[in-house]
Amino acid sequence: MTRFHLAFPVTDLEETRSFYGELLGAGVGREDARWIDFDFFGHQLSAHLVDDRISEDPVNAVDGDSVPCRHFGVILDWEAWQELADRLRRANVQFAIEPHVRFSGKVGEQATMFFRDPSGNALEFKAFRDPDQVFAHG
Repeated sequence: MTRFHLAFPVTDLEETRSFYGELLGAGVGREDARWIDFDFFGHQLSAHLVDDRISEDPVNAVDGDSVPCRHFGVILDWEAWQELADRLRRANVQFAIEPHVRFSGKVGEQATMFFRDPSGNALEFKAFRDPDQVFAHG
């Protein structure tokens, strides 16, 4: 697997550590006074402390939802996605888009959910009923 690296702004490192490390289960890697690296499902996320408030992103309509245009996340298998959705509900995470199935019965059918980290960054976690359809055309 080729790993990706993503750097993103955060407004509080300890809240970020708790959210990504404890709630999402990302291992903590190297860190300094103004950044933390996370092992995010085998990929490197670098949370960089910023002093200014992070503004809301524009949204785009997708299958009836207002999807934050700037977001990141991972594609999980169906069972792991459901387990994460359940864990987030138990932790009272507020969803930007509630867990549900999108494109039901169509090419690319997927479970999806959106939520924000404590700094307001949008995350999407999804799972495909048929993993071979991740890049399928409909």
